[in-house]
Amino acid sequence: MGAEELHAHLSGGLTTVARAWAVTRKDGQRLGFTDHDRDLAFDGLVFRADSGMSARALSQSTGLSVDNSEAMGALSASAISEPDIAAGRYDGAEVVAWLVNWADVSARRIMFRGTIGEVRRGDGAFHAELRGLTEMLNRPVGRVYQKPCSAVLGDAQCGFDLSSGGYVHAGPLIAVEQGRVFLAADLSGFAIGWFQRGKLDVLTGEAKGLGGAIKRDHLRKDGSRAIELWEPLRAVPQTGDQVRLTAGCDRRFETCRLKFGNHLNFRGFPDLPEEDWITVHPSYAKQLDGGSRR
Repeated sequence: MGAEELHAHLSGGLTTVARAWAVTRKDGQRLGFTDHDRDLAFDGLVFRADSGMSARALSQSTGLSVDNSEAMGALSASAISEPDIAAGRYDGAEVVAWLVNWADVSARRIMFRGTIGEVRRGDGAFHAELRGLTEMLNRPVGRVYQKPCSAVLGDAQCGFDLSSGGYVHAGPLIAVEQGRVFLAADLSGFAIGWFQRGKLDVLTGEAKGLGGAIKRDHLRKDGSRAIELWEPLRAVPQTGDQVRLTAGCDRRFETCRLKFGNHLNFRGFPDLPEEDWITVHPSYAKQLDGGSRR
């Protein structure tokens, strides 16, 4: 049973089909929706009918152009809520859309697989852009010849084990200011600036699963240690919420060698000449004998 059964059903003339969507957020939560008038259950998920979900016609092609569509639905506390959208919990979420025979849900076919792009909300409803898998072809790939490291601290290219000790701190917040300045407890074991250019992740509370890049890790005039983000989190943590701070890396070879001892995995080109060195006029050179410029 599956796509073949669905095709046989569609060829019969009288059909009982509906559309269903499975949404998997980056925090692992999985939600199901359908435009049918009652709930459907398959693939280990209940697809709810009370969300008002519908979709525009899906644009697909056999070439490399991007498949796209748009899903629309009602905002509700029990389905997709406005605070969750505002917090960015649906940004980049995975979407799988089926055409399914609601009288026999085993007869179904995947019509779309991709991610959620731009989400607009207002007047009690939302509009979510759906981007197909070929959207990934629009992203540049390959290495760039540059002096800074191109890896992300702790990823497969970097190869550094952040759990080795001294590079991650987890603890409660003792104060939050303007959603972007955080005072964390017990940071005395870390040097000032240790977490600058690192990351803050919220582990508990209403902002659980959200995170941001750290702009500054500094000591204030009152003696408190402040962690400041580049931009406020879209859901504000509260005092007492648990957070995780990850040490920062400025992607320089010296930092990789001295702070992390990971210079053998450095993914930049520290000996690459600067643009000023390459474009300097001969009259500014110390030697004009046609030899090496040092």
